[in-house]
Amino acid sequence: MTPLWTSADIAAATGGAVFGDFSASGVTFDSREVIGGEVFVALTGEATDGHRFAAQAAARGAAGMLVSETVDGPHVRVADTMAALTALAAAARDRSPAKRIGVTGSVGKTGTKEALKAALTRFAPDAVHASVKSYNNHTGVPLSLARMPADTRFGVFEMGMNHAGELPALTALVKPDVAVVTWVASAHREFFASEADIADAKAEIFSGLPPGGTAIIPHDNIHAARLRAAAQACGANIVSFGMTPGADVMAESFALHPDCSCVTARLGDEKLTFKVGMAGRHWVGNALAVLAAVKAVGGDLALAGLALADLNDLAGRGRRLRVAAGSGQAIVIDESYNANPASMAASLAVLGDVVPARGGRRLALLGGMKELGDLSDGFHADLAPAMIAAKVTVAVLVGPEMKPLVASLGRQIDVRHVGDAAAAQREVDRLLLADDVLLIKGSNSIGLGGVVAALASRNAGSGDTP
Repeated sequence: MTPLWTSADIAAATGGAVFGDFSASGVTFDSREVIGGEVFVALTGEATDGHRFAAQAAARGAAGMLVSETVDGPHVRVADTMAALTALAAAARDRSPAKRIGVTGSVGKTGTKEALKAALTRFAPDAVHASVKSYNNHTGVPLSLARMPADTRFGVFEMGMNHAGELPALTALVKPDVAVVTWVASAHREFFASEADIADAKAEIFSGLPPGGTAIIPHDNIHAARLRAAAQACGANIVSFGMTPGADVMAESFALHPDCSCVTARLGDEKLTFKVGMAGRHWVGNALAVLAAVKAVGGDLALAGLALADLNDLAGRGRRLRVAAGSGQAIVIDESYNANPASMAASLAVLGDVVPARGGRRLALLGGMKELGDLSDGFHADLAPAMIAAKVTVAVLVGPEMKPLVASLGRQIDVRHVGDAAAAQREVDRLLLADDVLLIKGSNSIGLGGVVAALASRNAGSGDTP
């Protein structure tokens, strides 16, 4: 097998010095991720120094190290390991002919990235590379790019930000041929004076496009004109997607079902009818963005439609589990990875579309939404109508941020307000009965993914989508 990197390649890309030749099959900066054959990059930061874990990485089978100080074993030594990782990422970009797609947005980034990966893999098996997990920040993006094999045909990279001015460096590194903004909403509002400022910050992804590159924007978003103007200023070819007339990639019709959506989309002179294996109106929008990007890079739309139909197992982002409950099973809708006002409302709408079997109930375990600043109380209180519309029977609300929602709901819903994920787990264990449907969603720092894992561990079935 051709190695991903040799020590000579790394030295050439970073300007480092080789101390012991090696060949590596992967790249990581987390020693716990080493399974054998990787180059371990010893990053230094305020909290810790990766050099402390060099011996652990070597013991786990790292092929070599990228370091800024002397270590035992084969390594390439540089002055600054973060700068070296960035240089390695740029070298990976430049040596590959891959069409690169950058994805950002207030909601839907990771889901859209995973859907794009699946859609393009149908067209080019074993030639698609994508960011893993949510590696979308100043360290995750260089790492993801450095991991891209030289023979990659399509690369998909998630790019996140919570402050203005963060995306330009990421998009300048990736240099995407296509840049997608999934949606603009009030995420990370603590750091922005207005939602329009969030739109401007998201639009910074277009600055990395080459002349004539493609900007894909959400036609139905209130900030679409702002995004369009920013893309035009960057000389981009603009493709819009949405569910209303005027969108370049438009859902002519769609039907929302409890566990999927059926869509007929028009892309210019082409029409495609397909199923999305994830439920909810927001997933129709994500799917349209995927089709727009697939077409922009020369992929196969019919194969993309088949991939979207199979998309149903995104942990933390809509995956459905059957778990043991009472004398039977309950359904868990796992949206535990993160939350903001837009995604919370979308997930509650999905819950409302599910009809529990044999008299089961709709339950909601919701954690506080972080980084909303002075508007936090209002955003939380404003979730009440969505919960009522979803016909939630019992709600377990986690964290101090949820106090305004508790007050807003009053006696309209049976509410249990708890302090943390451990208390929420105990409450869910007492509440969950056979045939119930439980939505779990909250900001990642609340830790509701642990509740999902605990419920899955008592799984009575396969864990497949019901």
